[in-house]
Amino acid sequence: MLQKMMELYCRKKHGGKTLCKDCTELFEYATIRSEKCTFKGTKTYCKNCMVQCYRPEMREKIRKVMRFSGPRMIFYAPVLVLKHLIAGKKGKKD
Repeated sequence: MLQKMMELYCRKKHGGKTLCKDCTELFEYATIRSEKCTFKGTKTYCKNCMVQCYRPEMREKIRKVMRFSGPRMIFYAPVLVLKHLIAGKKGKKD
């Protein structure tokens, strides 16, 4: 989901067909943080986590991407959006 959101953001904001250098760095950073997460198997979204492992400036950048791309994703990847929403509902029950 994050990859699609990053691609949409970069395409609309930076005009390229592929991720620009800054967006690539942010995506790689987010991917590494996700892979190293100690709660990987038990939590759903980083915003719900008690331990914030993103550096503050990177957290703000990823929020910016999500704020922009989130509402638009229903038009670009509706199946992913539905899966994401379902996963979010399941995570809140736990």
